[in-house]
Amino acid sequence: MTIHVLLVEDDKLLVKRILNHFAETEFTIENDATGAEALAMVQLRANSNDAITLAIVDIVLPKRDGLHLAKELNTLTDIGVIMLSSRDSQADRIAGLAQGADDYICKPVDLLELELRMRALHKRLIRNNNQDESKEFIEYADFKLHPDNRTLIIPNGIESRLTEAEHKVLICLIANAGKATPREKISEDIGQPDWSPTDRTVDVLIGRLRKKLNDEKDQKRIVTVRSKGYMLSV
Repeated sequence: MTIHVLLVEDDKLLVKRILNHFAETEFTIENDATGAEALAMVQLRANSNDAITLAIVDIVLPKRDGLHLAKELNTLTDIGVIMLSSRDSQADRIAGLAQGADDYICKPVDLLELELRMRALHKRLIRNNNQDESKEFIEYADFKLHPDNRTLIIPNGIESRLTEAEHKVLICLIANAGKATPREKISEDIGQPDWSPTDRTVDVLIGRLRKKLNDEKDQKRIVTVRSKGYMLSV
């Protein structure tokens, strides 16, 4: 099976290294140096035999903001997004994941690590699709979640599309409803077990979920349990 990957990166040497590394694998890498054609390319080929299923996006691009591109790709498509950055900081990783990226790798890129993360992300996407094919809406309390397209519907009828990370956090909270779920458990369930307890990434994802649940002020749905984690109220 061929896995089509879009690489949005303007570093010619890095692009060459990535192309060479994946030349003999099932991954077919296509490069868009500026990101100008990325969104149109992904949308045009959606649901076709050569649909792009993964995107690797550099945060710093010559003609556009990589973070904004990641948000567009996640909002308008169902592909997995891995961010690349030369800045190794929690703030940058949080920014990338908050915009809808599924993973984050710092430069200089270790090609074996990149390959392993791509394989892991692709497996998660395939597993989610296979599990969700026959499912309808998951109804909990006063909101509904469609696991196939990650559509969230709240009581006022407003629909929003969750990122993969947001979706996994909400599923984790639903599965553990009524009891405090530690940040470590949430990190593990969304495929990032190496995040430390002091990492604010989970908090950012919770904040984004609260906004989409219209739960920012009263926080009646997702409750912060001091020193223990988060709980979805029953």
